[in-house]
Amino acid sequence: MKSEILVVLNKDEDTISFVSTKTGETVKKIVSDHNPHEVVVSFDQKKTYVSCSLGNTIDVIDNETLEITHRIKHPKFDFPHGVGMTQSNRLFCASTYSACVFEIDTDKNEVVKVVETGEVHSHMIALTPDEKTLYVPNIGSDSISVLDGNTLAVLSVIGVGRGPEGVAVHPNGKWLYVANQEDNNLFILETQTHEVLWKRRLGACPIRVVFSPDGKYALIPNRESDDLSVIMTEQEINGTTRPWEIKRIPVGKWPGGTVFSKDGTKAYVANNKTNDISVIDMVKLKEINRFDVGIHPDGMAILL
Repeated sequence: MKSEILVVLNKDEDTISFVSTKTGETVKKIVSDHNPHEVVVSFDQKKTYVSCSLGNTIDVIDNETLEITHRIKHPKFDFPHGVGMTQSNRLFCASTYSACVFEIDTDKNEVVKVVETGEVHSHMIALTPDEKTLYVPNIGSDSISVLDGNTLAVLSVIGVGRGPEGVAVHPNGKWLYVANQEDNNLFILETQTHEVLWKRRLGACPIRVVFSPDGKYALIPNRESDDLSVIMTEQEINGTTRPWEIKRIPVGKWPGGTVFSKDGTKAYVANNKTNDISVIDMVKLKEINRFDVGIHPDGMAILL
């Protein structure tokens, strides 16, 4: 595996670290706007977008120079948080306290559409693989808003568990995983009907869901139990195939942002309270290293 670069948001020192996955060294650190929280890299790898929740902005980074070139603002940004991007570089952002979803023109670096969810604390963005649907968890309403990926019209609202935050769609497009942080559990829904197919217990305060590139695993960091739930998405046993938690891996304090290497052999978990990154060997399913970063790392992405 060639060396990749981790983009690490140090949310309580207003910086962004660029860390070599090969050496664990920070190759560069830059100052961001206030409280950088979530991050997404464009599919062409040319730009990185960082939601700065307390600065009420989105910082735009040139991936060649690793410098901030633009700062996107909007009057309805109120704790902008979750971000997502299509292969055609349409950028979406969920603003928690205004409960809005924004579409941003990445050529002009400006907001072109604003949609109110009508829910409370709309927090993250998850796209289906075909990019036809957006799922937005509403932490304060115990629900998921379903938006049309083309028009951003709100199609429906799904009731889930208490405090949903981590949301992701399996690479096969069939299953929606929802981590309910106040119930300490996982709902797995069918994406066509939104029927809850399975429920699984997790650790304390699960806050993210990230799938391996091949869809074999879902990783869910449990913030208050300082561990990482490993879900095998299609475990076969006694003639039955089901999603199953096969391991909990101890990591640092307050794990949050989680990303996979491109080839899926490694995963990286940001530990908010130990100010480091856990390196997970996805063959051995164990932590093999730690990288030191800034104060309270959370959102992360990979630069290839």
